[in-house]
Amino acid sequence: MLKEPRAGRVKTRLGRQVGMTVAAWWFRHQARHLLRRLDDRRWVLVLAVTPDAEGLRSRSWPAHLPRIAQGRGDLGQRMARCLLASQGPAILIGADIPGVRRHHIEEAFQSLGHHGSVIGPAMDGGFWLIGLRHPERTLPAFLDGIAWSQDNTLDNTLPRLPHPVASAATLSDVDDADDL
Repeated sequence: MLKEPRAGRVKTRLGRQVGMTVAAWWFRHQARHLLRRLDDRRWVLVLAVTPDAEGLRSRSWPAHLPRIAQGRGDLGQRMARCLLASQGPAILIGADIPGVRRHHIEEAFQSLGHHGSVIGPAMDGGFWLIGLRHPERTLPAFLDGIAWSQDNTLDNTLPRLPHPVASAATLSDVDDADDL
């Protein structure tokens, strides 16, 4: 999932501490580096972009990667929509996780071979990765009503996932200057 890297529109919590332009610059470069690292023939890398129209035509991201619009709604509704658009096992991550590597994605897909879902805990109580083995069998509202950016977001999400749930590696995302 990617936001268009515009100052004041992306990484705003970080921007309040380091400046909106610096936060947008960091996100743009972090996301480009991440996309280069994760582009792999073993899976289809799809960019779920927002704002929809601007993200679909953006020059900020590699042109060869397919894109889908995140659409309207809160984070949970947009994440569910992106996951449920898949025709097979799907994994969703944000672009603000500097530590993610190909082997993390590979391991998450391998987990979906034996589990209904997979989740990657984040150090702050949330998660950096979520995946479904059979998105077509999952209710569209499975992430509705979750309080995002809380220290119990992961705990509140786990019961809503198709079981059994596999756990991916614990990684950190970048929300503020301390994380950076």
